[in-house]
Amino acid sequence: MSNDKKPETLGVTAPISLVGPTEQELKLSEDLVKTLQNNGLFESEQDAQKRVVVLGKLNLMVKDFVYRVSKSKGFPDSLAKEAGGKIFTFGSYRLGVHGAGADIDTLCVVPKHVEREQFFTIMYEMLKERSEVTELTSVPDAYVPLIKMHFSGIPIDFVCARLAIARVSDDLDLSDNNLLKNLDERCVRSINGSRVTDEILRLVPNITAFRTALRTVKLWAKRRCVYSNVIGFLGGVAWAMLVARICQLYPNACSATIVARFFRILHRWKWPQPVLLKNLEDGPLQVRVWNPKLYPADRNHRMPIITPAYPSMCATHNVTDSTKAIMLKEFQRGEELSEKIMLGQGSWEELFVKSDFFHAYKHYLQVIATSDSLETQLKWSGLVESRFRQLVLKLELVEMLVLAHPYVKGIDKVHYCLTEKERVDAARGIYSNERTFPLSEGDMETDHLELIQEKTGLTKEERENIKTVYSTTFYVGLCVEPKTAGTTGTRKLDLVWPTQEFIKLVKTWDNYDENTMKITVKNVKGSMLPSDLVGEDKKLKRPSTKIPANVEQPAKRQKNEEEAIESPVVQPATPVVAAGNTSTENGGGTN
Repeated sequence: MSNDKKPETLGVTAPISLVGPTEQELKLSEDLVKTLQNNGLFESEQDAQKRVVVLGKLNLMVKDFVYRVSKSKGFPDSLAKEAGGKIFTFGSYRLGVHGAGADIDTLCVVPKHVEREQFFTIMYEMLKERSEVTELTSVPDAYVPLIKMHFSGIPIDFVCARLAIARVSDDLDLSDNNLLKNLDERCVRSINGSRVTDEILRLVPNITAFRTALRTVKLWAKRRCVYSNVIGFLGGVAWAMLVARICQLYPNACSATIVARFFRILHRWKWPQPVLLKNLEDGPLQVRVWNPKLYPADRNHRMPIITPAYPSMCATHNVTDSTKAIMLKEFQRGEELSEKIMLGQGSWEELFVKSDFFHAYKHYLQVIATSDSLETQLKWSGLVESRFRQLVLKLELVEMLVLAHPYVKGIDKVHYCLTEKERVDAARGIYSNERTFPLSEGDMETDHLELIQEKTGLTKEERENIKTVYSTTFYVGLCVEPKTAGTTGTRKLDLVWPTQEFIKLVKTWDNYDENTMKITVKNVKGSMLPSDLVGEDKKLKRPSTKIPANVEQPAKRQKNEEEAIESPVVQPATPVVAAGNTSTENGGGTN
């Protein structure tokens, strides 16, 4: 415990309060830890040791990777071995807040003679040869290029940084800003994850309270479906920085108080005022540091949360008007519940009630990405997911559409098809439940043929000719402006042009193959959603989808703003569609 508290003042302002916890607040903190335990937030000692073993194997593989590249470039054996290579962890694992089944963000650091491209070729092939590695896919063109995989069942996000040094020793410290010299932007972004995580830990006054509060916020954000950087909400590092800032403002508070203050302050935060853990610093690079006074694009960030490690960047540039409105609504709900809990009038479990996303709207937009092999699908669905935010931005420009609410993840399934028609239908979201199975991380490679055989009794010919179609379905809940009093007739909502532009956008991907990759966008009523998403009560009357009056509605943005013109130039928008129509290829309307 002696290492938990740091006496110095941390943050860009003085603390709001230095008061310590009351007996009641300490009791509530104990109750909170028990609730987290009951929700499986802490892994067993056996699982923790398994992670250590996997990271040890990965570290040895990195050294072997560097050795192989060094030898291929003519290095003597002794120098090739001395070239080194090392892994660093960051994210939730490094922060000490990972749970059972959580992924490990891992950085591979290599010396200057190893090319980044070799990480995605040689290292990728080395991983592919390992029997422990499954669901392996590379995403070299991502904002932070990475390899995704499961290693002995543990999900790993693997990034690479090439330093301008001849040897990467085991005692390398990444905190030195001079290590960033002569690195390209991709390497700076890759190495920044580790540097940011270490800096957050340094800037937190009480690590024990921080970790419990962050575990709480992460569980809440996942249950309420606001945890996803790529979709337009906040990712793990942004939630960590928000909790760290509250800890700075209440350095002597216990975890229960930190959680309650978290919701109270963020519900009232004057966005786009940035959240900073320390003052921005200069460094040795000729690179952009977040500065809205100098850069117009930085002024467009709706909820700026700025990383504390040089060069400081905005971790929340993906937030849209809709996702901001949704998060503000959730902050308000969190404040109301946490206040009751602190008064002894509620329980922590109430905070973690799951989102009712699939019951909240009368109409949804369904985006279905399909392909005929798992390896292709992992790449194709990853690409569609990375562009999904662009669809939300386009939908926010549609007249009468108040809110475009994206679901935080794609729904993965595998369909076993007997005919060409079944394969075409599966790509359009039409399939037989008898031969369709949900997939999740860790079991993507499961073969369901034996189960199908038991259930349906396939003939020998059917078994030989059966084909798989892999699908990933993304959803956007559509909140439509209510009709004004006295309005008559059918209103028209044009969903065609944003969906057509989105389809054209994803098809511009360099690796797009029209023969093996399909994309369908269609409007679907809430009452027609798959039963596995809505449960038995899907026929119940759906609640109003109005945004509460005390939550700011997202403003319509002009089409010429930066976020709205990232898609390629296309033909003029197609005609408006009547409300209620559906188009399986290009979008439809809603009422």
